[in-house]
Amino acid sequence: MPSTQHLLLKQLLTAATGPLARRRPRLTAMRLAFELLSFGQLMPWNVFLEDASVEGMPAEWVRPAGVDTRRVILYLHGGGYVLGSLNTHRALVGTLAQRCGVVALAINYRKAPEYPFPAALEDALLAYRWLLAQGYRPEDIMVAGDSAGGGLALSLLVALRDGGEALPAAAIGLSPWTDLMLPSGLMRRVCQEESQVLEALEIRGWGPLYASTTALTHPLVSPVHARLHGLPPLLIQISNAEVLGDDVQRFAEKARAAGTPVTLQVFDGLVHWWHLFWRFLPEARLALDQVAVFTAEIWGQTAAKAA
Repeated sequence: MPSTQHLLLKQLLTAATGPLARRRPRLTAMRLAFELLSFGQLMPWNVFLEDASVEGMPAEWVRPAGVDTRRVILYLHGGGYVLGSLNTHRALVGTLAQRCGVVALAINYRKAPEYPFPAALEDALLAYRWLLAQGYRPEDIMVAGDSAGGGLALSLLVALRDGGEALPAAAIGLSPWTDLMLPSGLMRRVCQEESQVLEALEIRGWGPLYASTTALTHPLVSPVHARLHGLPPLLIQISNAEVLGDDVQRFAEKARAAGTPVTLQVFDGLVHWWHLFWRFLPEARLALDQVAVFTAEIWGQTAAKAA
């Protein structure tokens, strides 16, 4: 059963829906609001930041004290491919890196509609190749992301595989957006709150903004439509009460059928993006701890093979 803190979060979400639906905020206003909300974040203790430039793309090293600097998480933030930044996800990346005991590189990939597909994917590929050029081995890199960033991480794997490039050790999708063809009919009743917000913010239009002239079913836009063989181990976390839930479980089933190792963790009754609220949601802290268990297992297996 969801925690009291999560029930409060759902109540706040429901209360915000009416004003949002009436005002229909523009994308520029939503971007600004998201950035302003990020000012209230507090970084975990003993996690340090360092500006970076990945061939001119803004990025940020997240370095918890005392961790293994030989391994790295490449983090791709969420935001429907149209909003979000290093600022909005800094604390989440910080606690994730700290719990996993490694450094992280977060990138500020280009956003739609100014930069539609394949800009974000090109930036993700650039960052991965840049890490290799810095001396990181593929087996010492994991790719992670939330929502659209999680979908982008999966698309990155497909693009690397199709290009014959070395794949990272694993990928982590936190409520990944795997199918940009959001349902146009009635949502499942368990997603009622999210559906209302989706309509109020006109999020249905974000996928087409990103895809632009490319079909929403293109495998590098919506990875659920890709061939999913030959990928590294995947950790997928999803809630059974979020709009993306069915699509993500369909992706996991398809990947398993193709022979890709998938760890699917389904949480009960949680809203989309619950990971962002790790400061006060016990479910978010539990989920991130399970990510740390997964990374330790994968890198432990890698070390055992190398011994």
